[in-house]
Parts: sequence; C-alpha cells; structure tokens
Amino acid sequence: MDYMTATGPPGTAELDIEFPDVKPGSLDQDQEWCLVKREGLTERVRFHDYARIYEIPGLYEELFYKRLECTSPPTIAGLLRTSLEKAGVDPSSLRVLDLGAGNGMVADALAEVGVRAVAAVDVVPEAKLAAERDRPGLYDEYFVADFTALPPETRARIAKHKPNALTTVAALGFGDIPASAFATAWNLISPTGWVAFNIKEAFLSEKYQYGFSLLIRQLISAGLLQVAVQERYLHRKALTGEPIHYIAVVGQKTGQIPDDWLNSLGE
Repeated sequence: MDYMTATGPPGTAELDIEFPDVKPGSLDQDQEWCLVKREGLTERVRFHDYARIYEIPGLYEELFYKRLECTSPPTIAGLLRTSLEKAGVDPSSLRVLDLGAGNGMVADALAEVGVRAVAAVDVVPEAKLAAERDRPGLYDEYFVADFTALPPETRARIAKHKPNALTTVAALGFGDIPASAFATAWNLISPTGWVAFNIKEAFLSEKYQYGFSLLIRQLISAGLLQVAVQERYLHRKALTGEPIHYIAVVGQKTGQIPDDWLNSLGE
C-alpha cells in the first residue's frame, strides 16, 4: 500500500489517503479507488463516485490535483486563451456555460485567463454544494440539472445568461455526461460560440463508432466545429503512476447539432 497524509481546505479534518497495491493496467480509469481515513473512520471511495468525493472537503483537490497531478483545467483554459488571442477575441467577452462543473476547478482556471462570466451545470447536487462551500461567488449561477431531459424553465434561465462559450473538462467518455446532454449544451450557446473540451485519447480511436467518438468526428467532418487546436497532453497519472493521456479540443461552432444525429450514437 502507498500511504500519504493530506490536508484539505482550512478548517477541515486531516485526510489520510491510501492507494491499493494493484498492477499497472489492471483497473480501468473508472474502476480506480482509494481508502480515505478521516475522523477515525476508513472508507473506500471510487474515483468516479463524485458525489461522495465532493462531500469530503479537500478530497477532490488532494486526490486528483496534488496526488495524481491532473493538469486539465489549466491546460484547457490556456489553450482557449491562446485560441482567443489568435482570433483577436478578449476572454472577458466570453459568457461560459461550464458543463460538468464539479466544485469549480475549471472556473478557477478560466478566471486566471481573463474569463469573467461563468454559469455552472452539473447533475450532481453535491457538486453545487461543494462549489458554494469551497469557492463561494465563483459562478454567476449554478444549475443542478439533467441535460438529457432539461426542464423548460431551467433552459430559459440558462438562456438569460446568453452563453457564447461551452467548456467541458474531464467529464466526457465514461458515461458521466451522455452525448445527448453535451448536444443540449452545445445548442444552448450562440451560433458562433467557442467550445473547449477534452476527452480520453482512446475514446477518439476509430474502433469506437458510437458515442462521443462518433459525435466529435461528425462535428468536425460536417463543419459544425471549426477546430482551432487539437492537442494530446498528459491529463493525470493513474493510481499506479501510469500516464493517462487526453485530447484537448478548442474551436468555434458554426451550427446546431441535429436531433437525428443523436439517434445514431449508440448511447
């Protein structure tokens, strides 16, 4: 077992995180887990059990960003800033819809590159509570909503923010956000809005003829997404220390995703 002592945000209990002794490649990314020792109790927590992770102050940051060295929020935000600079667009002009916002790590990174207006969306209520606890005032508004069945009143409230950019970081490809939810968010931003997202490298392989792999290829081939940058980078380490590579994509939309596309995605 590999052991470390971690400290959460000020005023939170000390966290002891223990990783299992497993062979490289023996666990898929969505099967990884750890033991969390806190206040005299030991709990097994799956890395993709986001609701539970958000409930424990400091665990998300300590686990993914300090221990596993996740780089995705600053990487995506930095590539977005570079693309905007090349296009002569001021980052402060963006009104971002942050899909799968979690506890606000992406919004923090966006603020660092000059984005001033961000509305959050997540299907997990604990994510909103964590964002309000750890980063109060970061979002203009935080929506807890299922974008596969978005209520009309929520759609109308989001529309009031007039989003002209969409970000989705570390939330695509494992069933966390279905393709239909991504399509709903895509269609909510302005006709020439900016889009910045990432996805695990393997999920863009030609062997995947369904889901996001197919949707992203369709967007590009149909010209609905004009790619400004597509870059492979180290997303984070696996719990065994192996590198996990993702593909970052930044570009502009030129049209809406047709409803009939979603029927062919296999999700």
